[in-house]
Amino acid sequence: MTSYEFEISPARLSDAERERVIDLLREGAVEGRLSHDTFVRRMGIALAARERGELRALTADLPPAGGRLPRLVLRAVGRVSAFNVRLRAAWRAEKLPPLVLPAPGPHPLRIGRDVANGLRLSDGSSSRMHAELRFEARGWTLHDLGSMNGTFVNVRRVIGSAVVQAGDQVTFGQMSFRLTAGEDPALGLPQ
Repeated sequence: MTSYEFEISPARLSDAERERVIDLLREGAVEGRLSHDTFVRRMGIALAARERGELRALTADLPPAGGRLPRLVLRAVGRVSAFNVRLRAAWRAEKLPPLVLPAPGPHPLRIGRDVANGLRLSDGSSSRMHAELRFEARGWTLHDLGSMNGTFVNVRRVIGSAVVQAGDQVTFGQMSFRLTAGEDPALGLPQ
């Protein structure tokens, strides 16, 4: 072999080519056409591949991608569906009955099924002594009294106590309310 006769190595694979193959493999795994183990094994081969033929072999048994339009349509449908779910949740949240914050005083507002409570709940999902609402230095505080089905503020479970304010959604068992500010009877204005 003379110095003018040398072997030409194939062009190096680009990262974009590898990414296209990895995207096809990912879609195949998501659609259930590849098992997780097969996906992981083929990913390793794609990252170590030196020739285009190796990459083509990895996706030969997968049908060609539907193109960009079907993916855009599916993504758009997913976003519209998610918006619809959020809209329904917001619509239900606005229909919650109000729970008027009482005038601040030395005694807490007890909430539960017991007849001695300031706010008596008739739903079986609430405990006899479910929670209490107190006005403290930091503002209104909702305390769970060891209820079985929980006390929630804005869909988060209260462990011990939580600071609340007008506009918050509070749930006792399965009964939900929207906290609203009380009115000052002397002025006829919200407090």
